[in-house]
Amino acid sequence: MSERGTWPGVGGLILAQVRHQVRLFLRVPIGLFFTIALPLIMLVVFNAVFGDSTVASEAGEWPTRQFYTGALAAFTAVSATYTNLANTVPVRREEGILKRWRSTPLPVPVLILGQMLGALVVAILGALLLLIVGVLAYGLQVDVAALPNALLTFIVGVLSFAALGMAISSAVSSADSAPAVANATILPLAFISNIFIPLEDPPRWLDLLGDIFPLKPFAESFQASFHPIDPATSPDLGALAVVALWGMFGAIAAVRTFRFDPTPGARASGRRRQRGRQRST
Repeated sequence: MSERGTWPGVGGLILAQVRHQVRLFLRVPIGLFFTIALPLIMLVVFNAVFGDSTVASEAGEWPTRQFYTGALAAFTAVSATYTNLANTVPVRREEGILKRWRSTPLPVPVLILGQMLGALVVAILGALLLLIVGVLAYGLQVDVAALPNALLTFIVGVLSFAALGMAISSAVSSADSAPAVANATILPLAFISNIFIPLEDPPRWLDLLGDIFPLKPFAESFQASFHPIDPATSPDLGALAVVALWGMFGAIAAVRTFRFDPTPGARASGRRRQRGRQRST
């Protein structure tokens, strides 16, 4: 509340939620490692092993070290949104945090949007770190004319994956199962979406499967803005449409199915069980 005792407007509520969500994320070391540090480690390792080769594309060949920079920057953004929200929201639900939020006048759409935008901030920081390392260490080329396209693609992608992460967080039965569901739904897609392995001539069915889901269209569209020979200066509308449609589906599902209370019969998360044991002693 403000100094005059009035309830802040919608914009103020969303901004406060964003700040709160970012602070919560920065206080969890394991989240920082898997979201920020792990993709950076993968970038270094992949380039140490495969960095001297090239990757063929329609715009021409480019060094693998530059290819991995864009791919892992996109994957970092997905980890900061989809995986992060799918893991953390169920934990907060079982620990009773969401239930306490429900007792406040905070509207559900503001809560969901605040968490999504907080994840967007983390995604920007993580992806920017990967790109800076790519420029300084691996010769990634940045064309100023292609930056608006990269930014548009990035925003559409991370908001869509944030919405999908919120939807998955309501679908899982417990916080214990959330990491398995999140990883089982995103890691297989990473292997067929030119993230970990550059697929230059995949089977037609595998190529089509990657095009149906949002990770490949997002990653390839974002990467295209940093191609050293022909950087994409205009958006791939078809790819963005696929990503945006998945995001709209996720947003609708998240709003309709968002739950404040834990699933009946679900076990409390580890931290809540530990606090319960401490109170009983």
